[in-house]
Amino acid sequence: MGPVLAGVLQLLALIAALALAYVPLGNYMAKVYSTDRHWRVEKWIYKGIGANPDTEMRWPAYLRGVLAFSAVGVVFLYLLQRLQGVLPGSLGFSAIDPDQAFNTAVSFVTNTNWQSYYGEQAMGHVVQTAGLAVQNFVSAAVGIAVAVALVRGFARSRTGELGNFWSDLVRGVTRILLPGAAIAAIVLVACGVIQNFSGIHEVGQFFNGHSMGGSQQWNGGAVASQEAIKEFGTNGGGYFNANSAHPFENPTPFTNLFEIFLLLVIPFSLTRTFGVMVGSVKQGYAILATMATIWVGFVALMMWTEFAHHGPALQIAGGAMEGKEVRFGVGSSSIFAVSTTLTSTGAVDSFHSSFTGLGGGITMLSMMLGEIAPGGTGSGLYGMLIMAVIAVFIAGLMVGRTPEYLGKKIGTREIKLAACYILITPALVLVLAAAAMALPTPGNSMTNSGAHGFGEILYAYTSAANNNGSAFAGLNADTQWFNTTLGIAMLLGRFVPMVFVLALAGSLAEQKPVPVTAGTLRTEKPLFTGLLVGAILIITGLTYFPALALGPLAEGLAS
Repeated sequence: MGPVLAGVLQLLALIAALALAYVPLGNYMAKVYSTDRHWRVEKWIYKGIGANPDTEMRWPAYLRGVLAFSAVGVVFLYLLQRLQGVLPGSLGFSAIDPDQAFNTAVSFVTNTNWQSYYGEQAMGHVVQTAGLAVQNFVSAAVGIAVAVALVRGFARSRTGELGNFWSDLVRGVTRILLPGAAIAAIVLVACGVIQNFSGIHEVGQFFNGHSMGGSQQWNGGAVASQEAIKEFGTNGGGYFNANSAHPFENPTPFTNLFEIFLLLVIPFSLTRTFGVMVGSVKQGYAILATMATIWVGFVALMMWTEFAHHGPALQIAGGAMEGKEVRFGVGSSSIFAVSTTLTSTGAVDSFHSSFTGLGGGITMLSMMLGEIAPGGTGSGLYGMLIMAVIAVFIAGLMVGRTPEYLGKKIGTREIKLAACYILITPALVLVLAAAAMALPTPGNSMTNSGAHGFGEILYAYTSAANNNGSAFAGLNADTQWFNTTLGIAMLLGRFVPMVFVLALAGSLAEQKPVPVTAGTLRTEKPLFTGLLVGAILIITGLTYFPALALGPLAEGLAS
């Protein structure tokens, strides 16, 4: 079997698995966020934190809950890292430096999981499990909660109430993320991913059964449990520096495909949840079709760029194999790269910096779209719904009619909030990347010069502001400048858009429904799907094309 055919078959198997999970998981999540019943363990949690889960919140109160909970998470994780040297299970590792502790705390609380450290050489068991793994659950639950609040804004009328943040947060963890991650962890352990609290082992180095002399150190750890939620919650932070390219995290082609499935299944299935909650599954299918069109198109484009045979070396290897695991190959690595950057995951089974120039550009463009196809857990859905509002507004301008979406008018207030949402991330990326290139010190962190060197900087800020977490490996980001500015980009890129999302949700919930007429745009039809795809690509292209032209496009055309 040729490598191209193998890649296509893996893609088809992945699509089939996602299709099988779509309806049951989507319906289940809709039920989770619609029922009034509370589990006993959930009641204990509410009592412990002093929250009343039955109190409805307007958008300012909901936002205060999101910000307060996340702020506590940042402080707790920061202190945990700073105190690592005196904690049990530290494996002899010292406390994390202040700037790196700030960067890491912000990274995991914002669902970014940017790592400017070597996991196996910096973090002990307590920080990994009680700190990083816990944030993998709750940061994903926060994203889903905000998305559900926006969906309620469309579904409800004549009220500003969006539900209860604490109830949505707890249910997301106890009913969706914990059970799903537990099942996934069992599968990963059965397939060879390690799960222990072992210390550091010094082992010899061998090649083809013969000792090469010397030795190396290997860590144990609760890898399978963290790997499961790392993908299922679209987090991405690896236990080891090599991330999902490390055989302890991702040992076989099956686990590789399974991990891709995990990082895609919730974001895609949330479109079904959306359709059920607004009372029209066809609306969910329209959003799903938009996400799937972009995802499949980008996977196909990535495979083409990486399989293109330019020169004898690539012909012999069957594609651009630099930076890719031979046990996964070009096809599977391409699917993983596109899936991890079109979501907010950021996990990698190959190194994006070693992709072809155009291939690296595709990973950047995937993040620049806003990671909405299908996007992160929750953030993908609310990002796509914001773009749907923009698309409806554009359609209204073309026909001279007040735009409507799901029975709600898109007026001046709504379009201003949507516009602010789509502007904040590009502003962070382009301003901070320009500052890093203009100042003398940040440029010293670049391994490469020219277009690829600029691409390292552009990729870093694109990844941080979009809460992705992957990187071009040539950049040394463990400096005070990058730890601080990337941390700021992650904070603002996560929570400022949430302000606009929740404000929009509150505005929509207060409206009375508009009756459907002959002039109403049918947003469940393929025509609207095409309009939405076009709006996404055009808006992103106009925003980022000059920067892309100086980086990956210049590199790709020169090779």
